Amino acid sequence: MCPMSTSSRTAIVWFRRDLRLLDNPALHAALKTAASIVPVFVLPNPPHGDLGSASLWWLHGSLAALQTSLAAKGARLILRRGDPAQLLPELAAHTNADSVHAGICPEPAWRAADASVAAALSNAGRTLHLHHSLTLFDPDAIKTRSGGVYGMYTPYANAVRAIDATAPPVPEPDHIPCPQRMPAGDSLAAWKLLPTHPDWAAGLRQTWTPGEAAARARARIFLRGAALHYESGRNLPGHDLTSRLSPHLRWGELSVRALWKALHRHAQNPGEKTFANELIWRDFAAYLLWHHPDLATRPLRPEFENLPWRNDQAGLRAWQQGRTGIPIVDAGMRQLWQTGWMHNRVRMVVASFLVKHLLIDWRAGAAWFMDTLVDADLAANSMNWQWVAGTGIDSQPFFRVFNPVSQGEKFDTDGAYVRRFVPELDHLPDKCLHAPWTAPAQILPQAGVPPGQTYPAPIVDLAAGRERALATWKSTVRVAA
Repeated sequence: MCPMSTSSRTAIVWFRRDLRLLDNPALHAALKTAASIVPVFVLPNPPHGDLGSASLWWLHGSLAALQTSLAAKGARLILRRGDPAQLLPELAAHTNADSVHAGICPEPAWRAADASVAAALSNAGRTLHLHHSLTLFDPDAIKTRSGGVYGMYTPYANAVRAIDATAPPVPEPDHIPCPQRMPAGDSLAAWKLLPTHPDWAAGLRQTWTPGEAAARARARIFLRGAALHYESGRNLPGHDLTSRLSPHLRWGELSVRALWKALHRHAQNPGEKTFANELIWRDFAAYLLWHHPDLATRPLRPEFENLPWRNDQAGLRAWQQGRTGIPIVDAGMRQLWQTGWMHNRVRMVVASFLVKHLLIDWRAGAAWFMDTLVDADLAANSMNWQWVAGTGIDSQPFFRVFNPVSQGEKFDTDGAYVRRFVPELDHLPDKCLHAPWTAPAQILPQAGVPPGQTYPAPIVDLAAGRERALATWKSTVRVAA
């Protein structure tokens, strides 16, 4: 049998975490090898566990934007819900596609799906082609000198900086040819990804615009402004000096490779260099998940496997609701609920408070973040929670405990962040804003904050919580030794 010519081939492009047209390796490869393209997005039923409520809200907007972008290129996105290992071979047979192209995902559920899809396609004489579109570096290509896996960020970062990792981004196509007869698909509305009753997404709609066009616009604004001040500005939650690109990168609406190249076209001032390091940190998270598939469920440091976490459901609820009585913690948790996002400095503070001062299992906090963050990413979320908890390979020691009061005083000096998200404290003077319980007796009533009424008293004594965490750490390490 003669091989099928390029002029007669059809290829499926299976979109997942690469919801863009610019610098999309899977789309580019398919266009090089096939005459017609069938764009497909498959939503597992039920969705994988890394798709929380906020992620599904974002996905709806991102898919709607991708549908519009594809239509402008002459193509149509086919939406299907179910098992990719069943649906993709069916679509390939229906369209006579000989190949499926997709971006590689590091999540264990997607890696298992890839194996099932590849086997099902192979049984029908078809092929699954996987491409790196989510990260800067191929996680299998980064090895230690002995051929092992890096476990510390700094050696990993030094290794990847020595690599000319990224070719020039691939331009978006002018036209995407599709078969004359395209298969039917689901309507996006039928998937019911958006909340209805109650509609909790008003703050998300006011804060975010999903999609590739919005991602590229936000990147341009950041690179022309806040990137120059990122080194110091990224620590100030009361000021808009971070990129806010994380949800766009999570869904691949923005090519991290294109962003990396844009950074290196600039003069590389300290702010831009710091942001480049953050992109490497993001890659490192995917690298760890790739090589440690249980990153989200088990501590990477085995001595913490049996750490006696407290079962404190009331404390967990107070933390989730922003009612702990610790202003910077409550401001962060309320920002998360209102906008689906939290400033990175504050993420570290609220996470440390949960796992250290309350001694609640980091996995409970990680699960809440996965449900409420629009940028919820299994790799980054799991690695960062383990970093704060001190249970990961590249961890801050468990005995290092963030003091939320001093963190607030240092990074929210004027109280702008706390006053925005904890408005009941608006009239407190700066000197006691981050620790209202230290205010003179007459100050709280004068500021409209009667003790324990308008705003709760702290649910834990910070000094006592710290000492409890240290004692638990010492006994755990002693038993493990």
